[in-house]
Amino acid sequence: MYSHGSESLIKQARGIQEPELQKFYSRLIKLLQGKELGHETIDSLQRLHLILSATKYTRTLPADLQNRLVSLLSSPVEQLQVLSSAVLRETLSPAGQEANYNQDISSQLNCHAASLLLAQAGSQDNLSSLCALLLRSLENRPSDGPNHSATRTLPIVNTILTHSPQCLTEDQVTLMSKKLVDWLRYASTTQGSGASSGGFFTGSRSRQPLPIAELDGTVSGDFFTVLCVGQGFTEDQWMNVYSFSVLRHWLLTFHSVSGGSIPDIDDRSEIDGSVVSMVSATSSSSRLLPPKERLREKAFQYCQRLIEQCDRKAQKRTDTDLQKACLVEAVCILDCVCVEDASMVYRAFPCIKALFGRLSSDLSFARVLLPVAQFYLNHGEMAAVDCVAMWRLVFGRFPNELFNDPFLAHELLRFLRLNLESLQLHVPQYTRHFPNLLKFLAWDSPAVVDDFVDLLPSLVTSGTALELLHTLLDLPCLSATLLLQLRSMCLPISESGGRSLATMDAFRNPSFRGLFLFLLRGEAGSGDTIDRLSTLLELLSEAADWPRVVQCAQTVPILLHIFFNTIITVADKALLGQVILVLLERSSLLLNIPKYIVEIHRVFSRQLIRLCKVHPTLVMDQSHELLDFAGATSNVYSKEEIYTHVVWALGEYLSVSYDSRCSVRLITSCFEALEAVLFEITSSAPPPGTGCPAPRVITTLMNALAKLASRSHDLIPRVSLFLSKMRNVSRSGSVSWCVDEEDLVSIVTLGEELWSLLKMPGVAQSVLNPPPHVTTPQWHRDTNVAMPLQLRTLTRLTQAHASHALLTPASPSAHTST
Repeated sequence: MYSHGSESLIKQARGIQEPELQKFYSRLIKLLQGKELGHETIDSLQRLHLILSATKYTRTLPADLQNRLVSLLSSPVEQLQVLSSAVLRETLSPAGQEANYNQDISSQLNCHAASLLLAQAGSQDNLSSLCALLLRSLENRPSDGPNHSATRTLPIVNTILTHSPQCLTEDQVTLMSKKLVDWLRYASTTQGSGASSGGFFTGSRSRQPLPIAELDGTVSGDFFTVLCVGQGFTEDQWMNVYSFSVLRHWLLTFHSVSGGSIPDIDDRSEIDGSVVSMVSATSSSSRLLPPKERLREKAFQYCQRLIEQCDRKAQKRTDTDLQKACLVEAVCILDCVCVEDASMVYRAFPCIKALFGRLSSDLSFARVLLPVAQFYLNHGEMAAVDCVAMWRLVFGRFPNELFNDPFLAHELLRFLRLNLESLQLHVPQYTRHFPNLLKFLAWDSPAVVDDFVDLLPSLVTSGTALELLHTLLDLPCLSATLLLQLRSMCLPISESGGRSLATMDAFRNPSFRGLFLFLLRGEAGSGDTIDRLSTLLELLSEAADWPRVVQCAQTVPILLHIFFNTIITVADKALLGQVILVLLERSSLLLNIPKYIVEIHRVFSRQLIRLCKVHPTLVMDQSHELLDFAGATSNVYSKEEIYTHVVWALGEYLSVSYDSRCSVRLITSCFEALEAVLFEITSSAPPPGTGCPAPRVITTLMNALAKLASRSHDLIPRVSLFLSKMRNVSRSGSVSWCVDEEDLVSIVTLGEELWSLLKMPGVAQSVLNPPPHVTTPQWHRDTNVAMPLQLRTLTRLTQAHASHALLTPASPSAHTST
């Protein structure tokens, strides 16, 4: 892990003695007393950090050194801030000085000091005392002392709230609510002196303080918000910005603190420090509300003003992006406020509805409209609002036209995951639009596959199951088609030497247009699959090695397992029978990616057996299609995995013990089909371009024939004769259908065992078709036999012997004799 030099330094740091360490402390204190802190000081601080972090024990520094390190937290050199914070994080504060220590740090807050404060607060009590200290600092007026840390204090309080909201008392919640009201609503409306600090605000410079302006350059006639601009900004205006950034988190969290609040009667008047707001004038009695309710009211007014400001045309592009970000946050805050107080839904919905009407035609606002969709989902039913247009946009146009936007994909899929139950109950369009939603997966599978692992079960219903299965199998085709769609918009009609020219020509060919349009469909219900699917696969053969298509193909087996895990729980036997037919049909209709085909066949094989075990009568229901599949010799070479399992299912479940409809005629028909295949593959060389049949295919066929013969004794002579001929042929020399000697010996040995067993039909019936109580014994639970008593007796004897061995010390001679 470490280089030789690094290990040597760590060993030296761990081995330093206390006298030497005290000398080092003294030398470092002298260095820190100097006016200029150069490279020697930085090197010494690095050595101190190594010494402190190389041991598992926590050291306590001398008080003088500790205080000087605390003072470095406010150094203009960031490297000194980082080193002092790292060193202090490894130490304990001097005994009895914790309060002063925290006060010293909090008086010079920056990001490094903040991380140190949180690291030193190791318990709930420490966090509570730290919160009290920080909130007291927020109460200071500018004239009372340095207030430059207020903008740094609020984010720390927000971080503490994230990890431990219980550390805030009821009085502290009340205080913070009041402060947030003041910062949000009563920031000054004149520009500060000096140049703008950048960040959120940009604007023209002027020498005289002017009123704040809107983004379109007009003078603001209302209270200050994050979307106001000017040449410079005052402390309370910056706190307005910070308060807005933490407001949603505060609204979501402060209700976890128990207890109520007393009415606030000491706040400023409604018109203090600002022009009367047209929004707030509708609620002049809000100052009489308790602090929490008053904060909700002011948050409501603030967000409505932000939405109004976003109607203005910004003069700079960066301000346009800021408007979009503020719209997202404002709608989310309004949603939180309405969740807490349902009476505000009727006040908020006209504004949200107007916002949707203004933005819905512009896809550049897609990410802004997702919080609007959340608002509709949470409150649309209460407000009796028609949400069809909203869901047509979210599930229709967004995936269809913006499938290649990674940020929208992340946020839309996150929206679906967070609201999955509500969508299933209240939005029937959700499951119907799965072809559109899967475009995100087809385009960027690695980034969104985790989301679809959670979402896919909700898309599987009795009405969508078959079409969804076909769509999952066609995902690589959809990925290729999306690529072609984008390329066709960028590339010229004819491009000489283009790699995908033939595929592109097919995509642009009107005669094939319907095939690609089916893949690009937005809603389910237009058919399970494509009639000319083989033609489409041939057209897309060039796309088999495109990286995006290959990535998409790698995720399909994972999703298929999830699909089958769900379909077994929601589908009836008739639907499962149709699923089996899809497995047989699609085993030969897949995009020609060799690894993909192998993996899909493996999934099909496992799930086919699983379905048959859950409903053994499915074999009888689909016996005609299963026999057709098992009777095709070509499947032995091209679909070995699934063919083997189909043959096993026929031999295992085509029995009257599983389904009374099973007749001797059907058993004979199945026997003859499998016998013909086994005879063909063991009597001739494999077709050109293929290898020898897999040994397990041959052994599975032999076992299936023996099982069928044991159920219809008239077939025993035929299978016995075949097995004896196979034994004689193998003894005469090498055979063309098996090149491995060990495999051939195993096949012949199994044939001899089956041949011997079939000589005794009664025994063969019991061995090859055992009843369920034999294959799944539960003798240890059966009270009618002596097995439970014997097991309990043996268990007690074993435990007694083990206890005796542990309690009796063994001597060397005893071990030797043993």
